[in-house]
Amino acid sequence: MSELAVFIADDEAPARDRLRELLQDIAGELPSRVVGEAANGFEAIERVRDAGPQVVLLDIQMPGMGGLEVARHLAGLPQAPAVVFVTAHDRHAVEAFELNALDYLLKPVRAERLAAALRKAISTGATAAAPLARAAGQAREYLSAAERNRIQLVPLRDVIYFKAELKYVTLRTREREHLIEESLVALEREFSDKFVRIHRNCLVAKAAIRGFERAADEEDEPRWLVVLDGIEERLPVSRRQWPTVRDQAAEK
Repeated sequence: MSELAVFIADDEAPARDRLRELLQDIAGELPSRVVGEAANGFEAIERVRDAGPQVVLLDIQMPGMGGLEVARHLAGLPQAPAVVFVTAHDRHAVEAFELNALDYLLKPVRAERLAAALRKAISTGATAAAPLARAAGQAREYLSAAERNRIQLVPLRDVIYFKAELKYVTLRTREREHLIEESLVALEREFSDKFVRIHRNCLVAKAAIRGFERAADEEDEPRWLVVLDGIEERLPVSRRQWPTVRDQAAEK
């Protein structure tokens, strides 16, 4: 049997050491090698692609970015690894993961349970992003943009708007644009508390709206443009969305 490439992500060094020891304990029945480690979610996303693991042992609770959000970003990699979650939660807290067929290891991790989880991960393959979204129960704090075959994380707080163009969505910050492979409908559903649809192809951050300008050459019923914080670009508001956009901007 060839060695299984495993990556360990946990913010506690003793927990990472424990998983390494357990992998050695089960090496006779399930040979493996640790191809990388990370002490937080950002390091995991940065290092996993180059490490090329088949399986990531991923702690759920880490500072900065938790394991569920990390896994959703890793699911977008061309060669996405399978994910086994590691958690200190009691069994009632992890029922959501079971319902979504997400495997997990309960701390303190036992050797036989680790072996079973790894076998399941191998047979099941990479964890899909959709079940992860349901299990997470909350919106992401970062968006993934694939650039030069790497994951570029964009903080949601920096996003001014999302605009659908052909099969991609353009994500705009004050500094630049990024292309993401997500649907505008899904983004609207996930971030409805922070973004408002101004047109059938555009969502704008409520916090970025600074006002409205009347579109030029409008003699009859006026059409409006959104004035945005930090960029010169003006975006048109459709007549259908104008009452909603106006009211939500007033409620900020």
